[in-house]
Amino acid sequence: MTQSWQGNLDKMAVAVDDARQVQYHLSLGEQRIPLNPLIGSTVKLEFAGQINCCACGRKTNKSFNQGYCFPCTQSLAQCDICIVRPEKCHYALGTCREPEWAQGHCLQPHFVYLANSSGLKVGITRQSQIPTRWIDQGAAQAVAIYKVQQRLLSGLVEVIIKNHMSDRTDWRRLLKGEADTIDLQQQWRELQPIIAKEIDALRERHGEDAIQALDEQRVQGFHYPVQHYPAKVTSLNLDKTPVIEGELQGIKGQYLLLDCGVINLRKYTGYHISFSA
Repeated sequence: MTQSWQGNLDKMAVAVDDARQVQYHLSLGEQRIPLNPLIGSTVKLEFAGQINCCACGRKTNKSFNQGYCFPCTQSLAQCDICIVRPEKCHYALGTCREPEWAQGHCLQPHFVYLANSSGLKVGITRQSQIPTRWIDQGAAQAVAIYKVQQRLLSGLVEVIIKNHMSDRTDWRRLLKGEADTIDLQQQWRELQPIIAKEIDALRERHGEDAIQALDEQRVQGFHYPVQHYPAKVTSLNLDKTPVIEGELQGIKGQYLLLDCGVINLRKYTGYHISFSA
């Protein structure tokens, strides 16, 4: 029996069960549709052309920054360059677009982490986004290595570490198969003496307690519900192909893996779609 739902798309909601298996739910407005039971079934996504800004709700002809209308990208702090480049935080200069919003999001403790998604990488996140951030990136393993007082410091630490490893995920490699296991604790032990002088210099400027090394954190592992990885990764685009139908063969990160290609649902936040299975 075919079931169908409609609503504005948001990134998939995720959770981890006791076996470290990631459980996915499709987010359509207020609806949450369990996706793991649909693997192996035929699913269809239909986009009729309506896009609503994920912040203000207005209709927009084009989505920016994964779901915002253009006016919101110019007025909201969450759309500023410092969100993707936290080392550029300018709150202290008095030029933040939304100081009250920043106090609840940016001027809060953050974590710097190592993850294994398409390979070893460094990243940052707030505590409330652990492990969601790691799952959204399709990480097989992840561990927090620093706790810092605010987002700016997490960006400054990340910049130091980026000189020694990537801060990006190769999405094509991510979707081609399981990641080889990496000893993240060993990587952390090897990294510490390499960056020690630069981290100490940051502490001298911002305070000894501003950057706390985490040496006893447990590495978290995740298993993704994938029956088959694609031999060739072909990206699907709702703007070019408004009706996408195929067998759901797996889910990883924010990607649906279909027998006809892969689609990053987060890219289409705010798109009003019909989903059937």
